[in-house]
Amino acid sequence: MLILAFAAVYVIWGSTYLAMRVGVESIPPFLVAGIRHIIVGVVLYPLVRWKTAIRPTAEHWKTAAITGVLLLFLGNGSVCWAEQTVPSGIAALLVATVCLWMVLIDWIRPGGHRPSLRVLIGVVLGFAGLLFLVGPSKLGDSGRVDPIGAGVLVLASLAWACGSIYSKHAALPSSPMLGVAMQALCGGVTLWIAAFFFGEVHNLHFAQITFRSWMAVVYLAIFGSCLGFTAYIYMLKNSTAARVGTYALVNPVVALLLGSLFAGEPFTLRTLLSALVILSAVLLVITAPHSPSDPDSAPAPTDA
Repeated sequence: MLILAFAAVYVIWGSTYLAMRVGVESIPPFLVAGIRHIIVGVVLYPLVRWKTAIRPTAEHWKTAAITGVLLLFLGNGSVCWAEQTVPSGIAALLVATVCLWMVLIDWIRPGGHRPSLRVLIGVVLGFAGLLFLVGPSKLGDSGRVDPIGAGVLVLASLAWACGSIYSKHAALPSSPMLGVAMQALCGGVTLWIAAFFFGEVHNLHFAQITFRSWMAVVYLAIFGSCLGFTAYIYMLKNSTAARVGTYALVNPVVALLLGSLFAGEPFTLRTLLSALVILSAVLLVITAPHSPSDPDSAPAPTDA
């Protein structure tokens, strides 16, 4: 079961970036994320409430609302928006910087933890790789990544890191799956509000939505959210944080391969060098030893 759980998180969460790219081909980006998370929340919330008999408090809903906005609206919704111009594999690579942002945020917050020299080297190396990816206009006969889309992905990663750090210290239901369902409801509603505000709902024409885009949204809801997150929770309970954290290295590789194989996304010299630098930095951070006072936890889930 543990091997299957690792395989699910490695492959499924790595494939969600390609699924989002397919989804935004004919569905506006905030609606891709909004439909996905509303489905998860509407289906999962009553089911988990009935199974656990837990009644969420006002503090629980406050946490769900804040994390829903930070993780699902600003995080996941922004990734969907950026994938209109940024290849799915590159998006996954940039999102891998979440664990670097988490180190910085956990350092500067009140009562935070000062990172070790090894972790600081990893952070500097990771952001150097990011700048290299979006920097010079030419390298190896390949153009740079769209700077606006890349900037949105960086902000999405920062928002995800903020939401992840906040959730570690906020009131949560005793059932992790109930917390996920509540977060999906809050984030899904916020995404639909954004879709209305930006005119996505008004300009949506169902006749123009392709079958592959619908299937991508269904895949994201069932496999990316429900199955993938269930496997992630099982991993957390039955393996070490360092081993669980390896998904942050594998997901971008899977996304890059799938994007190249099935979406014709170019795998350039710039992409290869940046991937090596960024993933090496992530490896330094997630394998660094923690002091006894540090939270021994895997990187927050970044299923796209």
